Amino acid sequence: MKLIVTEKNTAAKKIAEILGAGKVKAESYYKIPFYVFANGGGEEFVSIGLKGHILQLEYPPEYSDWRKVEPRELIDADLVKSPSAKSVVNALQKAARQASRIIIATDYDREGELIGLEALELALQANPKLAEHVKRARYSALTAEEIRNAFTNTVELSVPLAQAGEARQDIDLIWGATLTRYISLATSRLGSQFLSVGRVQSPTLKLIVERELERRAFVPVPYWQIFADLAAEPGPFTARHKTERFQDKGAAETALGRARAAETGLVTGVKTTQKQLPPPPPFNTTSYTKAATALGFSAARAVRLAEDLYLAGYISYPRTDNTVYPESLGLKEILGQLSHSRELKSHADELLERGELKPSRGKKQTTDHPPIYPVDVPKVGDIDEAQWKIWHLVARRFLATLGDSAVSETGRIDLEIGGEPFMLSGSRILEEGWLAYYPYGRSKDDEMPKLKQGEQVQVVKVSLESKETQPPGRYGQGRLIELMEQNGLGTKATRHSILQTLYDRGYIRNTPVEPTETGISMIRALDTYANLITRPEMTARLETEMSDIAESKITREEVVQRSRALLHDAYKMMENNKEALAGEIVKGIQEDKLVGACPNCGKQLRVIRSKRTKKRFVGCEGYPECSTTYPLPQRGSIMPTYKTCPECGSPKIKVLNKGRRPWELCIDPDCPTKEEYKLKRAQKEGAS
Repeated sequence: MKLIVTEKNTAAKKIAEILGAGKVKAESYYKIPFYVFANGGGEEFVSIGLKGHILQLEYPPEYSDWRKVEPRELIDADLVKSPSAKSVVNALQKAARQASRIIIATDYDREGELIGLEALELALQANPKLAEHVKRARYSALTAEEIRNAFTNTVELSVPLAQAGEARQDIDLIWGATLTRYISLATSRLGSQFLSVGRVQSPTLKLIVERELERRAFVPVPYWQIFADLAAEPGPFTARHKTERFQDKGAAETALGRARAAETGLVTGVKTTQKQLPPPPPFNTTSYTKAATALGFSAARAVRLAEDLYLAGYISYPRTDNTVYPESLGLKEILGQLSHSRELKSHADELLERGELKPSRGKKQTTDHPPIYPVDVPKVGDIDEAQWKIWHLVARRFLATLGDSAVSETGRIDLEIGGEPFMLSGSRILEEGWLAYYPYGRSKDDEMPKLKQGEQVQVVKVSLESKETQPPGRYGQGRLIELMEQNGLGTKATRHSILQTLYDRGYIRNTPVEPTETGISMIRALDTYANLITRPEMTARLETEMSDIAESKITREEVVQRSRALLHDAYKMMENNKEALAGEIVKGIQEDKLVGACPNCGKQLRVIRSKRTKKRFVGCEGYPECSTTYPLPQRGSIMPTYKTCPECGSPKIKVLNKGRRPWELCIDPDCPTKEEYKLKRAQKEGAS
């Protein structure tokens, strides 16, 4: 019997259905499903799916007590692996005992290769004879052609690639555990209130904090703009003064007076230019994530939805840096599939009628996986609404990469009104090209009136507007993913989860992303007293070294030891400034406990924990003169929103619970917004 090991049950089932031509028998060991089938020659196969990593990397038990173990000891301590899913391990080993061959068919990247190597080691414990009969199946899509090709042309498991993934695992645990324990102990934040610090997490948080501090330091500068409402035969339109921003109000008012004194204006120039807009490059993970977040999905959810579509066999592997289709990719075959889509059929048929397809190319070309592309068309009911949105995004991007350049026309009209120069501009799409397939983010046409040089226009109204310069905007999640890539922070497979961790830990909130006071104080403290931890170049260098492991240029042990040496340096920095470091962080934590102004006395309301009952509540800083209090949920992290309830005027808070969506609520239990909740609760209690 040949044993096939995949990363997840969905992939195991799909592969069995393809290779077994639909004649598959579903069974289970220890409630873990597996699939039995035979190939054309009658040879028996068993396909079993894991649950991602089935071994957990951790410290030995003697290091588990945070109070008794000096965090520095964690830097050089040996790490151990233990089963994280015992039932899966038992099922895998039982199947391995009966196998004569084993084929590792986990996802093809560092993480997948490591999961495959871990599974192989467990299988060999049960059946050492398998060591001479190990193969690796690599594929980029769960399609019949791709899977058959992968299992016909198996290769060897790449131990260096797996060790690169293992090095990351080691380094992230060593850095995360050491720094998290040190900072949490220094600030007396233990238990569920611990403060996490990480090798990639902290430099990423720094990017967010730096932008926020830039916004806070921004000093708005007043300026003035002049607009003229005009009328001509084509219709009314508005022009602005060529001095886009008057820095001096007196100069603006002088120009305003001249323009207002005129009854007509004169067209002094009309100019139009055409520009080609080339098709966008194919999606890799970063560009896909940015596009999906623009549709309103979080980065973490965008990646999860893409993975679901991949496992269901509707798109290719979504973790890739590649932006160039390989020559072997059957572009016309993919278009043939898309012609079965009701919404995309006309576009696919149009492209199929062309003799030669010339896809666009991005700047990054790799050989592990192709860019993300659609491989099949879902049927109604097969996937949910969110998955449909993502599938259409991927499918339309693929179509766009095969389309023609779009052509836009931009124009400008110059006018003179009372001796003052005015202008207006506009743009429109002349030829849609690829935009017909990919409408996302397309701006509306802003056409100019049809005027000729020397033509007169009527002055209807001239106005002066007072404005201020604005601070730089906060980053959206998609833009942050791009910045992480540019700074060498994380990988295509981890960046979205790093952002999610910052949300879960209460260091950031909202979209666009805003740091909390705790997040700001954490970066201020680390930047001032242990800046090795927050420097992107440090973690980027480690990323490069992990790539070198995959190419056998350096060993896993060497990279991990270098990382430990760096961590010792960072630890010394923290130790030399322990009190100041902790004090800065605690200051931010205290700021985040403020939820808003007390409606009774105007002083600050703060999250307080009762010394007697250990329960938390909101109380006024004016106590004992002001005894205003509000109850709080006892689970989850509490964050201020700096918003007031429109119904009662009380502050609103956000509650963060692991594994659940954050939710906002008014702190006043008697607020009218709570009536519906109270009614539902009463009905539920009455029914029981």
